[in-house]
Amino acid sequence: MTAKPRIAIAIGDPAGIGPEIALKAALNRGVREFCEPIIVGDTEVLARYAHTLRKTPPENIVDLGAMNVNFLTPGESDAACGRAILEYAGRAIDMATSGEVDAVVACPQTQSSIKSAGIEFDGYPSYVAKRTGTDPDDVFMMLVSDRLRIAHVTLHVGVRKALDMIDHERIVRTLKAADVALKRIGIASPRIAVSGIDPHAGEGGLFGSDDIEIVAPAIAEARNAGIDASGPFGADTMYLDESFDAYTVMFHDQGHIPAKLIGFTGTAAFAIGTPILFSSVAHGSALDIAGKGKADPSALIWTLKQISGAARQPRLVSSTR
Repeated sequence: MTAKPRIAIAIGDPAGIGPEIALKAALNRGVREFCEPIIVGDTEVLARYAHTLRKTPPENIVDLGAMNVNFLTPGESDAACGRAILEYAGRAIDMATSGEVDAVVACPQTQSSIKSAGIEFDGYPSYVAKRTGTDPDDVFMMLVSDRLRIAHVTLHVGVRKALDMIDHERIVRTLKAADVALKRIGIASPRIAVSGIDPHAGEGGLFGSDDIEIVAPAIAEARNAGIDASGPFGADTMYLDESFDAYTVMFHDQGHIPAKLIGFTGTAAFAIGTPILFSSVAHGSALDIAGKGKADPSALIWTLKQISGAARQPRLVSSTR
C-alpha cells in the first residue's frame, strides 16, 4: 500500500469522551500524516463537542443520525447512547468489510448502556465477529503496546464461566489467531509465551492439574502447527522474560493488569481472528470528564498509528481451525 490507509473512527458512546477524542485525533496534523481518518458518528453530536473545544469539525464525517442531540447530556449515558454505539461501530465495520476503509478504530463504549437498550453485548471483538459473519469462538482480543502484546483466551466473562470456557481447542485457536495477528503487524516469526491457568502454572500439579492436562497439550499442538509457542508459565512472572514477542493469557486480568500498569495511554485492543482490521482503545468512556474538553486522545492516536502500520502490511489470511 502506497497511499495513506483510510481508517474509520467510530465515536463510541456519544455521552462519553469518544466524540471528543475522535475530533482531537482527526484534527491532529501528525495523525493526518500517516492515515486518512474518517469519523463515523453524528454530525450534530460532533458539532456540539467541537464547540466546547472551539474547533471546526473535519469534513470527513459519515453522519448516521443515530442520536438526537437534544436528548444528549455528556456524562449521562443511557439506552439511546447504547443503541448509537453499535450503530457507529456497525457502520464502520461494514465499511471495512466492503473495502471502503482499510481498518476500524472504535472509541470507548459503555457496556451498561448497551445492555439497558436490550442488546446482548460482551465487547467489541464478539460484535465484530457477529457483524462480519465470523464464528465468535474464533475471535479474541490482543492488547498491543510498545512493550507488551497480550492475547486473551477468555475476556469479559465471570471467572467461573471463564474456567468452563478454557479448553484445549480454545487455547489452540487463540494461539493461531495471535500468530496471524503478530505477522500482520510486521513480526515475521513471532515467539509466544503462554500463561497457565493455576497459580505458578500449577507447580507441576501441586496447585491443580489443568495446566498439565489442558494447557501443555494445546501448546504442543500449536507447535506442531508451526507456531513458536512456549509454556505454560506462571502469569505473575511470565512477563519478566522480554525475549518473547507476545504473551497469551487465560483470563482478562492476567493480561489487562500488566498492560494498563505499563502503558495505559499507549495500548490498543485489537480484535484478532477477524477478516478485517479492527481495534478499540484500551480505556473506558470516562463519563466523569465527558464534555469538559479534558479528554486525552493519546491512546486513540497511538491506536491509529498501530493499525495504520498493520494496514500497510501484506494481507495474511489463516484459519484458526
